[in-house]
Amino acid sequence: MNRREIAINKLKSLGDVILDDVTHGRIPRIKVPSRGTSNIIYDEAKRHYVLGDRYGTRSMGNVKQIKKIGQMLYTANFCKDLVAREKTATLRELYYISEGWEVDFADQQESNIVGEDLEVTLGMTREELGLMPEEDGASVYGALTVREGDIEIDALRSGKSGYNISPTIDEVEFVDHDVERVIAVETMGMFHRLVQEKAYKKFDALIVGLKGQAARATRRFIKRVNEELNLPVYICNDGDPWGFHIAMVIISGSAKLAHVNHQLATPDAKFLGVTASDIINYDLPTDPLKDVDVVRLKELLHDPRYRGDFWKTEIKKMLTIGKKAEQQSFSKYGLEYVVDTYLPEKLEAVENQ
Repeated sequence: MNRREIAINKLKSLGDVILDDVTHGRIPRIKVPSRGTSNIIYDEAKRHYVLGDRYGTRSMGNVKQIKKIGQMLYTANFCKDLVAREKTATLRELYYISEGWEVDFADQQESNIVGEDLEVTLGMTREELGLMPEEDGASVYGALTVREGDIEIDALRSGKSGYNISPTIDEVEFVDHDVERVIAVETMGMFHRLVQEKAYKKFDALIVGLKGQAARATRRFIKRVNEELNLPVYICNDGDPWGFHIAMVIISGSAKLAHVNHQLATPDAKFLGVTASDIINYDLPTDPLKDVDVVRLKELLHDPRYRGDFWKTEIKKMLTIGKKAEQQSFSKYGLEYVVDTYLPEKLEAVENQ
């Protein structure tokens, strides 16, 4: 049974639950796994957040819950139609199309939440249910060929920005590659710098431009190339708590997406920098930490994802020096420095650990 058939069957099963209750004279109800903070657990073995076993029950016997159940069933029926016709809709389109339903949404935030309820209840991602985000996919440059439907795309011959990761990345086939690693960078400025300096060739690498916080499709792509192509992943972000967080979401997932982290997190991915040690060792131009940076760094020290000695050391060191630095700060030594000096040194150090 393929993904499409599985999705249709699971969506139908939600309606079957309601029909079964009605047929047997019971008050219709739906069990929805809790996404509250008390049910989000960091799994040490899996190295990412997971949902616990707590559930909430939405019952038509509760007047306050009738509308939510209706919204969920309308959304499920909409998704079933999408998947059956092999179509997709953006989350924004879902919100607008609900205007014609008996139970529409007050705003897009409400429709987004119902979409998340649906994916956690069915154990499938929203992308598998035909719902897509609005954001553009990240860019990938390097010796990788993929197939989308009947079209083959070469990430070395797709313009200066390479291959744009599809929101339906699970339907994309990896046809061929000639790389040994993946280097993911936070900013598109650094992505274009690495492409211009031919880092993809020098390091036999796929260069991935994350465009800030990585979208779900980007994280799924990184996980797939890591597991299916056996490519080690290295992340290079700004040297501040927000850059650390962007990297950690790729490595260990987020609490908000605990129900799908098993498909998104890449626990073996390594953080190259910019670290606090880099700021010192490379004498980088810096900015002073703001109060909000200090607060965030202290929060990270209590986050189970940062329990390792490496993270504790770098976070405490950044607090001690009171400074942060951007990726582009290496240009102090020239545009070629990051590719000619910094990355070779950091890759060697991390790969020899």
